[in-house]
Amino acid sequence: MSSAQRNAAAVLGTAAAGVAIWSTLIERRLFTVRRHTVPLLADGAAPIRVLQLSDLHLAPWQSRKIDWVRSLVELHPDLLVLTGDLMGHLQARPALLRALRPLVERTPTVFVHGSNDYYGPVFKNPARYLMEPSRLSTRKPNIDNVALTRGLEELGAINLNNDAAQLELRGTRVELFGMNDPHVRYHDAAAMRSALHALQAERSDATADDTAAVRLGVVHAPYQEALGALLDEGADVILAGHTHGGQVRVPGVGALTANCDLPTAQARGLSVWYDAHRAAFLNVSAGLGNSIYAPVRFACRPEASLLTLEAAR
Repeated sequence: MSSAQRNAAAVLGTAAAGVAIWSTLIERRLFTVRRHTVPLLADGAAPIRVLQLSDLHLAPWQSRKIDWVRSLVELHPDLLVLTGDLMGHLQARPALLRALRPLVERTPTVFVHGSNDYYGPVFKNPARYLMEPSRLSTRKPNIDNVALTRGLEELGAINLNNDAAQLELRGTRVELFGMNDPHVRYHDAAAMRSALHALQAERSDATADDTAAVRLGVVHAPYQEALGALLDEGADVILAGHTHGGQVRVPGVGALTANCDLPTAQARGLSVWYDAHRAAFLNVSAGLGNSIYAPVRFACRPEASLLTLEAAR
């Protein structure tokens, strides 16, 4: 090997080591708030601040993440939306509820589950993540999802798993509907639709001001089938997680995978999802965590999303 080749190899080795240190020890702890403005409210309506938290994959010892989540109460959101995969360890539930308590007790909150709220983390070949999403599990669920759901509800959060609810936020009626995780085929669009239609039927003045409502759809994994079901029910904005924004992104290229059939260009951030008849804003959060068996993020900082819904101009 020539001197030039040795120098080149040394440079490449140093760069690779730097990337490894950055992505495993530094970037995955650089929590940030990604902000978006969504113009969809009626003229003269007060803005609504929606905080979305997703994919915490929380382990009990992650005190820095717990403290950061607790500090988000200072954003004073009008609505908190939890889009699943909150659990990252079999024993994480007490730590998770402690992290969320300041927000949920002060803020109207809704949630759906992700697969990791049923199944604890296991080691997987990282290459499989890049090839295709695995939607089948031969394991028995080993996280107490009933206790997790009860804990969130006792804090005051509203369960939107294959269900619907209604809130009034700063003078605007908001219809919220969601599905359990399509990634493990726990979603039930028919049940969600039935709950939403029953909710609408209960309103004596539904015909009079139905167009004034904002409709917010929620799901963990943004599979196209699930997004279509939310769009069919008139969602104005859809919130999802699951993708981790690709988790490892190539600068200038973006995500290499969405871990579902969502186009990789939409694996993080605000975009539009549409069909031949309707369209909705779609925000896919890159989330705040990662599996304890894949402790890496590159060019994809862990994030919470703060969406300000405002009057369309």
